[in-house]
Amino acid sequence: MIRRRMGAPIRSVFCAALAATVMTTGCGNGESSVRQGYVEADFVYVSSPHSGKLEKLAVRRGAAVNAGDLLFALDDTPERAAREETERRRAQALANFKDLKRGRRPSEIESVRAQVKQAQAALDLAHRELARQEKLIKVAGATTPQELDRARAVRDQERERVTQLEAELRTARLGSRSDQVAGAEANLRALDAALAKAEWDLAQKRQSAPVSGTVFDTLYREGEWVAAGRPVVALLPPQHVKVRTFVPEPWLGAIHVGDAVEIRVNGAHQTFAARVSFISPRAEYTPPVIYSRESREKLVFMVEAVFEPAVAAKLHPGQPVDVSFRLSAPSQSSAPAPQRSAPAKGEDGAR
Repeated sequence: MIRRRMGAPIRSVFCAALAATVMTTGCGNGESSVRQGYVEADFVYVSSPHSGKLEKLAVRRGAAVNAGDLLFALDDTPERAAREETERRRAQALANFKDLKRGRRPSEIESVRAQVKQAQAALDLAHRELARQEKLIKVAGATTPQELDRARAVRDQERERVTQLEAELRTARLGSRSDQVAGAEANLRALDAALAKAEWDLAQKRQSAPVSGTVFDTLYREGEWVAAGRPVVALLPPQHVKVRTFVPEPWLGAIHVGDAVEIRVNGAHQTFAARVSFISPRAEYTPPVIYSRESREKLVFMVEAVFEPAVAAKLHPGQPVDVSFRLSAPSQSSAPAPQRSAPAKGEDGAR
């Protein structure tokens, strides 16, 4: 399980200092386009949706990891037992399903088939006996009508017996009823889903890096109990590093998302290129007065800039920086235009 959090502690340390610095600088023509800022980051917190004892911590703070590398593993004894139980239940359901579709055992089918042959032989004998009685009835005193009726009844009885056994043979070959087979199949599918859930639960006890980056912090030690959903490792991907600064209200017309900025770091002999990625739509500090030209100069707005991953890897969250903007004309025109002084008396006449 992965959760993203803002670096709130870092922001709280620098916000007051940055606001004071910005609000003490002027906003008129000729002011510097450099503002103080700090490096911020969105950390990726990796956790497991299940609780358990931390058995293995595969990384340490400051280590570089690639996407897919193992970060940590929790005790998976309960999940492994649940998976094995579900596997056995599924195997039993699969055997029952196949047995219902297969029908009776071969020996049972052979027994029914033998009974059919016996009934057919008895039917043939009944046919011959009936034919003999029909011939004897024509000879006076050779037989009686009762014997003829008895032979005809035996023939009909044996015929129905053959029909009955043939139906039983067909039923034995078909297997169980369709409703029973459908119920067994539904139970098998339910156990397939339960097995997939058990496999997922077991896999969640081992968490790998979702992205490449640096291990910013490890929050548990091996042997400690980790509650469900609690982060164990905090990752810092280079693409999540950014710079945060505050600019005065008159600059908003001159700064746009995508503008290039330069970042300077103390001790570094080079500047780092970045681009504006976010401009806050709200003022961070609003004075409790009606807006006027004088009060607007006290407003500051948060601006964020991002780097290329190769550049971001050289910076550290919380690091103070100087952010240099390339202001366009609208920022310079925000100051009121100077008024011309009235001409001296007689000046027009001189012209």
